[in-house]
Amino acid sequence: MTDSLERLRELRERSQQGGGEKRVAAQHAKGKLTARERIDLLVDPGTFVEMDRFVSHRCRDFGMDSEQNQILGDGVVTGSARIDGRSVFLFSQDFTVFGGSLSETHAAKIVKVMDQAMKLGVPVIGLNDSGGARIQEGVVSLGGYADIFLRNTLASGVIPQISAIMGPCAGGAVYSPSITDFICMVEGTSFMHITGPDVVKTVMHEETTSEELGGAAVHAETSGVAHLTASDDAACLMQIRELLSYLPLNNADDPPFRPCEDDPNRMDEALDSIVPPSSDQPYDIRQVVKRVVDDGRFFEIHGRFARNIVVGFARLGGRVVGIVGNQPNHLAGVLDIQASIKGARFIRFCDSFNIPLVTFEDVPGFLPGKDQEWGGIITHGAKLLYAYCEATVPKITVITRKAYGGAYTVMSSKHIRGDVNLAWPTAEIAVMGADGAAKIVFRQQIKAADDPASKEKELVADYKDKFANPYQAAARGYVDDVIEPRRTRPMLIQALELLRSKRDTNPPKKHGNIPL
Repeated sequence: MTDSLERLRELRERSQQGGGEKRVAAQHAKGKLTARERIDLLVDPGTFVEMDRFVSHRCRDFGMDSEQNQILGDGVVTGSARIDGRSVFLFSQDFTVFGGSLSETHAAKIVKVMDQAMKLGVPVIGLNDSGGARIQEGVVSLGGYADIFLRNTLASGVIPQISAIMGPCAGGAVYSPSITDFICMVEGTSFMHITGPDVVKTVMHEETTSEELGGAAVHAETSGVAHLTASDDAACLMQIRELLSYLPLNNADDPPFRPCEDDPNRMDEALDSIVPPSSDQPYDIRQVVKRVVDDGRFFEIHGRFARNIVVGFARLGGRVVGIVGNQPNHLAGVLDIQASIKGARFIRFCDSFNIPLVTFEDVPGFLPGKDQEWGGIITHGAKLLYAYCEATVPKITVITRKAYGGAYTVMSSKHIRGDVNLAWPTAEIAVMGADGAAKIVFRQQIKAADDPASKEKELVADYKDKFANPYQAAARGYVDDVIEPRRTRPMLIQALELLRSKRDTNPPKKHGNIPL
């Protein structure tokens, strides 16, 4: 028995060593943590239970059968743990072992934790740091990727899936994170791209780098692939912990409630004057959000992408909500292609996981122009509309200022099953702005006037007085109430309490055909 125990201890010790001291030192020299160090930082201390630590690859070609290449664990650490006391499954790729490349057995380990996560109904987290498919194994490694992609797809909308990109993620490897719900990238040490700089140079004759092609900044600001970025590995892992604090374990569960010391009846007088007197002046919708939610805490998602719309998580009266807000500080809060895609994806996530939606609306319309039309703003704008229409979670809307044209209907209006729709007295609910509307409606009168400029100014003022307010909509029941801005927090919390028992369904179908 003593010999058996010694053998076990020896093998367990070997499995902890990864690629060895030199490769671990090289990993640290790049500013990166090892696979196990990352797990230790992410999960509650002492809760990680490893699976498949003794697995090694089965490849016998190209010298892979040598003893030095038989590394236990095969380049990925997998298992279960707890985060804030709640169960998760996770995998952490080990770049010190064959560059974290994916083999048949490496993939099988990941598939196993994903299958377990689905059975038990708990989130799965992937810490990605891999050179891609293991070339020595050929099509077998490609099949391993496909096995993972299938699990990602089947788990979508059932359990939360979170990906951290903490090193290279290239080629086919990028598709697994892209199917997951959230991607966090580490600045300076991570990248994602389909083809590398060498291929780009050969095929396209363009000089570039991995950072330019697919670094954290590119995907956070331009492509929108990354939802969050962090300065280093530790900050990335802390972001994931905070993100999980807003998410339920699965689609049959409610988001975690946290008792709140922030008075649910608290009013904030600053909200009464936060909207500027001129409708052309900007303000920061995030300041509205922070003054309304519990303790001013707003966890923004996609903060560097499509900045004309703001999305993220917060709590109201201890209950998690998904926040969607037009941002007058950027492009006047107009809806364009990127904002529509960003909003639609976030709304569909919240609806999948029972997270009520609170919309702060100040939108002048959809962005006009040839680039937008040629880029498919009709289809992309319809994604946002589809997402709001399809959502059956509680939907509460606060119109703070502009609600013009088709954008008014899209932003969770009463007509598309908005549950509680409120407006501030500063709200302007109309087909378009008063200036443009008056020029169209009163074109002949303005043209015939002795002083067209003066007449136009007079008619614009008349139009504003009649239509640039919330009362026409309120008279028709399109707005449930016009409230003092300072009362927004208690009104929202009261509405959430009322809507706790909401039940709504969509017609029976395999799935809808969202305009992709």
